[in-house]
Amino acid sequence: MPSDGQKISGPGLEPKSGMAKQLVVFLHGYGADGNDLIDIGRAWAALLPDAAFVSPHAPNPCGQSPMGREWFPLTFRDPNERWVGVNAAAPALNAFIDAELERRKLPPSALALVGFSQGTMMSLHVGLRRAVAPAAIVGYSGMLVLPEDPDPDAFAAEIKSRPPVLLVHGDGDEMIPVQAVFHASQGLAALEVPTQWHISPGIGHGIDQEGLRHGGEFLAKQFAARK
Repeated sequence: MPSDGQKISGPGLEPKSGMAKQLVVFLHGYGADGNDLIDIGRAWAALLPDAAFVSPHAPNPCGQSPMGREWFPLTFRDPNERWVGVNAAAPALNAFIDAELERRKLPPSALALVGFSQGTMMSLHVGLRRAVAPAAIVGYSGMLVLPEDPDPDAFAAEIKSRPPVLLVHGDGDEMIPVQAVFHASQGLAALEVPTQWHISPGIGHGIDQEGLRHGGEFLAKQFAARK
Protein backbone atom coordinates (compact mmCIF):
# COMPACT_ATOMS: atom_id res chain seq x y z
CA MET A 1 0.00 0.00 0.00
CA PRO A 2 1.20 3.53 -0.70
CA SER A 3 2.25 5.82 2.09
CA ASP A 4 2.59 9.57 2.52
CA GLY A 5 6.16 9.47 1.36
CA GLN A 6 5.63 7.38 -1.76
CA LYS A 7 6.08 9.52 -4.87
CA ILE A 8 3.82 9.13 -7.87
CA SER A 9 4.12 10.78 -11.26
CA GLY A 10 2.74 10.54 -14.78
CA PRO A 11 2.27 12.26 -18.14
CA GLY A 12 1.14 15.87 -18.35
CA LEU A 13 0.08 18.55 -20.82
CA GLU A 14 0.82 22.26 -20.59
CA PRO A 15 -2.08 24.71 -20.99
CA LYS A 16 -3.01 25.86 -24.48
CA SER A 17 -2.79 29.49 -23.33
CA GLY A 18 0.76 29.00 -22.05
CA MET A 19 -0.06 30.06 -18.47
CA ALA A 20 -1.66 27.59 -16.07
CA LYS A 21 -4.52 29.01 -14.04
CA GLN A 22 -6.10 25.63 -13.33
CA LEU A 23 -4.94 22.06 -12.73
CA VAL A 24 -6.93 19.05 -13.92
CA VAL A 25 -5.80 15.73 -12.43
CA PHE A 26 -6.89 12.52 -14.19
CA LEU A 27 -7.12 9.35 -12.12
CA HIS A 28 -7.14 6.16 -14.18
CA GLY A 29 -8.91 2.89 -13.58
CA TYR A 30 -7.75 -0.46 -12.23
CA GLY A 31 -5.19 -2.13 -14.48
CA ALA A 32 -4.50 0.97 -16.60
CA ASP A 33 -1.97 3.77 -16.05
CA GLY A 34 -1.72 7.53 -16.49
CA ASN A 35 -1.35 7.24 -20.26
CA ASP A 36 -4.90 5.92 -20.44
CA LEU A 37 -6.58 9.28 -19.77
CA ILE A 38 -4.11 12.02 -20.67
CA ASP A 39 -5.47 12.34 -24.21
CA ILE A 40 -8.71 13.66 -22.72
CA GLY A 41 -6.68 16.76 -21.93
CA ARG A 42 -6.03 17.23 -25.64
CA ALA A 43 -9.75 16.86 -26.35
CA TRP A 44 -10.56 19.49 -23.70
CA ALA A 45 -7.74 21.95 -24.48
CA ALA A 46 -9.99 24.32 -26.44
CA LEU A 47 -12.63 24.32 -23.70
CA LEU A 48 -10.03 24.72 -20.94
CA PRO A 49 -7.19 26.75 -22.47
CA ASP A 50 -5.81 27.80 -19.07
CA ALA A 51 -5.72 24.29 -17.61
CA ALA A 52 -2.65 22.15 -17.14
CA PHE A 53 -3.43 18.43 -17.24
CA VAL A 54 -1.64 15.66 -15.39
CA SER A 55 -2.42 11.95 -15.20
CA PRO A 56 -0.39 10.17 -12.51
CA HIS A 57 0.30 6.45 -12.58
CA ALA A 58 -1.18 4.75 -9.52
CA PRO A 59 1.60 3.73 -7.12
CA ASN A 60 1.18 -0.05 -7.21
CA PRO A 61 1.55 -2.68 -9.95
CA CYS A 62 -1.86 -4.20 -10.65
CA GLY A 63 -2.29 -7.62 -9.07
CA GLN A 64 -4.40 -8.92 -11.99
CA SER A 65 -2.66 -7.01 -14.80
CA PRO A 66 1.06 -6.62 -14.02
CA MET A 67 1.63 -4.24 -16.95
CA GLY A 68 -0.94 -1.87 -15.44
CA ARG A 69 -1.31 -0.09 -12.12
CA GLU A 70 -3.82 0.01 -9.27
CA TRP A 71 -4.75 2.58 -6.66
CA PHE A 72 -5.63 -0.33 -4.39
CA PRO A 73 -5.98 -4.11 -4.80
CA LEU A 74 -9.27 -5.78 -5.69
CA THR A 75 -9.91 -9.38 -4.72
CA PHE A 76 -13.73 -9.15 -4.39
CA ARG A 77 -13.40 -11.39 -1.33
CA ASP A 78 -13.61 -8.65 1.29
CA PRO A 79 -16.73 -6.47 1.14
CA ASN A 80 -14.82 -3.66 2.83
CA GLU A 81 -11.73 -3.74 0.57
CA ARG A 82 -12.71 -0.67 -1.48
CA TRP A 83 -13.12 1.38 1.71
CA VAL A 84 -9.80 0.16 3.10
CA GLY A 85 -8.23 0.79 -0.32
CA VAL A 86 -9.33 4.38 -0.87
CA ASN A 87 -8.19 5.33 2.62
CA ALA A 88 -4.79 3.67 2.15
CA ALA A 89 -4.21 5.29 -1.26
CA ALA A 90 -5.39 8.79 -0.30
CA PRO A 91 -2.20 10.12 1.38
CA ALA A 92 0.06 9.53 -1.63
CA LEU A 93 -2.51 11.05 -3.98
CA ASN A 94 -3.01 14.10 -1.78
CA ALA A 95 0.75 14.59 -1.57
CA PHE A 96 0.97 14.45 -5.38
CA ILE A 97 -1.86 16.98 -5.80
CA ASP A 98 -0.36 19.36 -3.25
CA ALA A 99 3.06 19.16 -4.90
CA GLU A 100 1.61 19.85 -8.37
CA LEU A 101 -0.37 22.84 -7.12
CA GLU A 102 2.67 24.22 -5.32
CA ARG A 103 4.91 23.66 -8.33
CA ARG A 104 2.56 25.69 -10.49
CA LYS A 105 1.87 28.30 -7.79
CA LEU A 106 -1.86 27.58 -7.95
CA PRO A 107 -4.35 27.79 -5.06
CA PRO A 108 -6.11 24.58 -3.97
CA SER A 109 -9.38 25.94 -5.38
CA ALA A 110 -7.89 25.83 -8.91
CA LEU A 111 -7.98 22.01 -8.84
CA ALA A 112 -10.36 19.66 -10.65
CA LEU A 113 -10.34 15.88 -10.32
CA VAL A 114 -11.46 13.60 -13.15
CA GLY A 115 -11.64 9.87 -12.52
CA PHE A 116 -12.50 6.71 -14.39
CA SER A 117 -13.75 3.59 -12.54
CA GLN A 118 -11.35 3.06 -9.59
CA GLY A 119 -10.06 6.58 -10.31
CA THR A 120 -13.59 7.92 -9.75
CA MET A 121 -13.64 6.20 -6.37
CA MET A 122 -10.38 7.97 -5.53
CA SER A 123 -11.56 11.34 -6.92
CA LEU A 124 -14.69 11.36 -4.78
CA HIS A 125 -12.96 10.06 -1.66
CA VAL A 126 -10.05 12.51 -1.80
CA GLY A 127 -11.91 15.48 -3.28
CA LEU A 128 -14.58 15.56 -0.57
CA ARG A 129 -11.95 15.45 2.17
CA ARG A 130 -9.59 18.19 0.99
CA ALA A 131 -9.44 21.23 3.28
CA VAL A 132 -10.23 23.54 0.34
CA ALA A 133 -12.89 22.34 -2.09
CA PRO A 134 -11.74 21.58 -5.63
CA ALA A 135 -13.49 23.56 -8.36
CA ALA A 136 -15.16 20.35 -9.56
CA ILE A 137 -15.07 16.56 -9.71
CA VAL A 138 -16.02 14.53 -12.78
CA GLY A 139 -16.45 10.79 -12.28
CA TYR A 140 -16.80 8.33 -15.15
CA SER A 141 -18.02 4.75 -14.67
CA GLY A 142 -17.32 4.73 -10.94
CA MET A 143 -18.95 4.75 -7.55
CA LEU A 144 -18.99 6.47 -4.17
CA VAL A 145 -17.13 4.19 -1.76
CA LEU A 146 -18.72 3.69 1.64
CA PRO A 147 -17.67 1.53 4.58
CA GLU A 148 -19.45 -1.81 4.76
CA ASP A 149 -21.45 -0.81 7.86
CA PRO A 150 -21.44 2.97 7.68
CA ASP A 151 -22.14 5.21 10.62
CA PRO A 152 -23.85 8.07 8.75
CA ASP A 153 -22.80 10.72 11.27
CA ALA A 154 -19.17 9.58 11.37
CA PHE A 155 -19.04 9.39 7.57
CA ALA A 156 -20.55 12.86 7.18
CA ALA A 157 -18.04 14.24 9.70
CA GLU A 158 -15.19 13.26 7.35
CA ILE A 159 -16.53 15.48 4.56
CA LYS A 160 -14.64 18.77 4.52
CA SER A 161 -15.58 20.16 1.11
CA ARG A 162 -18.58 20.03 -1.19
CA PRO A 163 -17.41 20.70 -4.75
CA PRO A 164 -19.87 20.34 -7.63
CA VAL A 165 -19.81 16.79 -8.98
CA LEU A 166 -20.74 15.34 -12.37
CA LEU A 167 -21.18 11.57 -12.66
CA VAL A 168 -21.22 9.94 -16.11
CA HIS A 169 -22.04 6.28 -16.64
CA GLY A 170 -22.89 3.94 -19.51
CA ASP A 171 -26.16 2.06 -19.17
CA GLY A 172 -24.47 -1.05 -20.57
CA ASP A 173 -21.66 -1.13 -18.00
CA GLU A 174 -21.09 -4.72 -16.84
CA MET A 175 -18.11 -3.94 -14.59
CA ILE A 176 -19.83 -1.32 -12.43
CA PRO A 177 -23.58 -1.37 -13.15
CA VAL A 178 -25.28 1.91 -13.96
CA GLN A 179 -27.19 1.75 -10.66
CA ALA A 180 -23.96 2.92 -9.03
CA VAL A 181 -24.55 6.41 -10.42
CA PHE A 182 -27.91 6.64 -8.65
CA HIS A 183 -26.51 5.28 -5.38
CA ALA A 184 -23.66 7.79 -5.58
CA SER A 185 -25.89 10.74 -6.41
CA GLN A 186 -28.19 9.87 -3.51
CA GLY A 187 -25.25 9.51 -1.14
CA LEU A 188 -23.75 12.81 -2.29
CA ALA A 189 -27.11 14.58 -1.99
CA ALA A 190 -27.36 13.35 1.60
CA LEU A 191 -23.98 15.00 2.20
CA GLU A 192 -25.25 18.23 0.55
CA VAL A 193 -22.77 17.85 -2.31
CA PRO A 194 -24.23 19.42 -5.49
CA THR A 195 -24.38 16.59 -8.01
CA GLN A 196 -25.41 16.14 -11.64
CA TRP A 197 -25.38 12.94 -13.66
CA HIS A 198 -25.51 11.82 -17.28
CA ILE A 199 -26.29 8.34 -18.59
CA SER A 200 -24.65 7.33 -21.88
CA PRO A 201 -27.03 4.98 -23.73
CA GLY A 202 -25.53 1.81 -25.14
CA ILE A 203 -22.10 2.43 -23.56
CA GLY A 204 -20.31 -0.17 -21.46
CA HIS A 205 -17.40 0.41 -19.09
CA GLY A 206 -15.95 3.32 -21.02
CA ILE A 207 -16.39 6.95 -22.07
CA ASP A 208 -18.17 8.05 -25.25
CA GLN A 209 -17.91 11.38 -27.06
CA GLU A 210 -21.10 12.68 -25.46
CA GLY A 211 -19.78 11.83 -22.01
CA LEU A 212 -16.50 13.57 -22.83
CA ARG A 213 -18.36 16.66 -24.01
CA HIS A 214 -20.45 16.80 -20.83
CA GLY A 215 -17.33 16.47 -18.67
CA GLY A 216 -15.37 19.18 -20.46
CA GLU A 217 -18.27 21.64 -20.49
CA PHE A 218 -18.96 20.97 -16.81
CA LEU A 219 -15.36 21.76 -15.88
CA ALA A 220 -15.32 24.89 -18.02
CA LYS A 221 -18.51 26.12 -16.32
CA GLN A 222 -17.26 25.40 -12.81
CA PHE A 223 -13.85 27.00 -13.41
CA ALA A 224 -15.56 30.09 -14.85
CA ALA A 225 -17.73 30.33 -11.73
CA ARG A 226 -14.58 30.52 -9.59
CA LYS A 227 -13.22 33.59 -11.39
